[in-house]
Amino acid sequence: MTLYLSERCNSRCRTCDYWRHGRRDLSLAAVTRLLPSLHRLGTETVLLSGGEPLLNREWADIASLLAGEGLDTWLLTSGLSLAKHARRAGGLFRAITVSLDGADPETYAAIRGVDAFGPVCKGIRAAADTGARVTVRVTLQRANFRQMAALVDLARELGARQVSFLAVDVANPHAFARRDDFEADLALRPEELGQLEAVICALERERGEAFDSGFIAESPAKLRRILRYFCAVCGLDRYPPVRCNAPEFSAVVGAEGRVSPCFFIAGPGDAWACDGLDRALNRADMAALRSDIRAGGRPECATCVCSMWRERA
Repeated sequence: MTLYLSERCNSRCRTCDYWRHGRRDLSLAAVTRLLPSLHRLGTETVLLSGGEPLLNREWADIASLLAGEGLDTWLLTSGLSLAKHARRAGGLFRAITVSLDGADPETYAAIRGVDAFGPVCKGIRAAADTGARVTVRVTLQRANFRQMAALVDLARELGARQVSFLAVDVANPHAFARRDDFEADLALRPEELGQLEAVICALERERGEAFDSGFIAESPAKLRRILRYFCAVCGLDRYPPVRCNAPEFSAVVGAEGRVSPCFFIAGPGDAWACDGLDRALNRADMAALRSDIRAGGRPECATCVCSMWRERA
């Protein structure tokens, strides 16, 4: 289960509009009301996301409540205020994932819109020093793809357990709460595709141990899917086939309480967690939506950058 603790954000990313429009937070009382449904659904892990979840004044109480119910808790954060909360977060979350999209202050500021490279690195190191499993997530785009090796080295230097790479989503105009004119010139241009291929080859050749140990979460083959994605954005290839059954084992609850089958596809407008999360997920229209996703009937799935697959037990 993914819970958006806040629609607000203290980053100013070019890829996202949460920071422009976000106002609402998910309350401790609302999360408390979700607990019976979470147990009935057999929930194992709760990811606290947003917006920026650490802007919610009740984030620690919410995490403590969930952990006290035997649920694994996982924090996804921009990391701007992580250093301040590192000790507490390290004790509450099984895993902490920090978005770090640049290997130097200039690149970070150009992508994230704030001059916070130093504080974010400090937060990663402070959280790692608590013994928490801290991982780094990089969204690859024109401004940073040449820094892949440097980002791997930086993540290791900061004490992270793993670094993962994801292509910037330019195919779904409604992701990340986008409302305004979306600046799509974040993807690689045709003349840069060969450069990305060379970067991946060099990474495979020079950082082989990082692949073998799992420090780089993706295999070289999966990184080449990112290359193929950008080729498709440029109109030079088909989008790589997507294998995903995430809506079969996970769901998203927004800060306003609306339930969706996944991050990229909105649920029915009147599907609210406050009416019973299990009831909302098992309504006929939500089941029909999952069936449509399963059958490949949603265009968002064909260009998804964040697919997940879990084998049935």
